[in-house]
Amino acid sequence: MKSKKEKRFSIKHKESLYGGEIAIIVDTNTGVNYIVTFGFGPTSFSPLLDENGNIVIDK
Repeated sequence: MKSKKEKRFSIKHKESLYGGEIAIIVDTNTGVNYIVTFGFGPTSFSPLLDENGNIVIDK
């Protein structure tokens, strides 16, 4: 488990798209990648899936 001083989530990638932003956020405890959208309406936060529908996990 991470120490309390380390951040739980980190930004892996971020880019602007059509007036909003899309980011890939990684949970540093589990390695699970999430896709987050901002500025397209309500903010959404969802696990990132690969081409086979499996959740993307960093080792």
